[in-house]
Amino acid sequence: MEKQSLTSLLQITHPVIMAPMFLVSNTKMVIEGMKSGIAGCIPALNYRTLEELRASIHELKAAKVSGGSFGYNLIVNKSNVKYKEQLRILCEERVDFILTSLGSPEETIREAHKVGIKVFCDVTDLAFAKKVESLGADALIAVNNQAGGHRGNIDPETLIKQLNENTKLPVISAGGVSKKSDLDTMLNYGAVGVSVGSPFIASNEAGVSQEYKQACVDYGAKDIVMTERISGTPCTVINTPYVQKVGTKQSWIETLLNKNKSLKKWVKMIRFYIGMKATEKAAKQVTYKTVWVAGPSIENTTAILPIKEIVKKIVS
Repeated sequence: MEKQSLTSLLQITHPVIMAPMFLVSNTKMVIEGMKSGIAGCIPALNYRTLEELRASIHELKAAKVSGGSFGYNLIVNKSNVKYKEQLRILCEERVDFILTSLGSPEETIREAHKVGIKVFCDVTDLAFAKKVESLGADALIAVNNQAGGHRGNIDPETLIKQLNENTKLPVISAGGVSKKSDLDTMLNYGAVGVSVGSPFIASNEAGVSQEYKQACVDYGAKDIVMTERISGTPCTVINTPYVQKVGTKQSWIETLLNKNKSLKKWVKMIRFYIGMKATEKAAKQVTYKTVWVAGPSIENTTAILPIKEIVKKIVS
């Protein structure tokens, strides 16, 4: 059975989602993405208040054009205390799609489907893919070992083929795409589309410092390392001098506390909060304590460009 294409699922011109990136994604980026015929997604956590979240939806609705689409990413585990209210706003405003990460999407799928919103779920392996399929997800975001941020452990070809052979859901590949040949490769593996993040950091419209953008130009795939010091879950960052200095492993006390089942959840929540605050500071201003999240697909980033030019590199 042929699986529904991403262009059909979201009524977009090109099978590409501009991936949600904490602190980086904004409405300017998504609007330019929609104008270029792709979908754009913003983390709900990029907005401090529900009013700001709702205002951003209104802005995107007003700017939506034929061939473009917009959605929001929800962190659906206990570390996100705003989750339920964010979900309520997204459902009230009827966004085009919701992308779920880091937890069970059961409630999100149930509530979103009541109002006709599609739900795509981040998965890194077949076991979780089958779980979200049983819950009614509309598509899988297959997060492979080339992705930025919280990446998976399986290479793109293996993961896409596993999910295609063992589930009925469309597979959207996340990780390792920065140019047209990469897109074609993922489609040839059996993906119906791709989710692309890191190449869009070095865009005119991204809401981060020029130094962060320039770092994505100056560094490459060999400079990406995994750290446990941001969210408690391994995350890819640029190996700046500061990252080299502080290391990438949890502190001894975090490791000790994580072995205690009753304390593990709270340690993770505290690490998530501290790490997000540090990342926020680094994204907006330059200090010697710089932690920049990115994936290996910055390898082909050679200049800071408008979103429309980055899209063009990927789709044509």
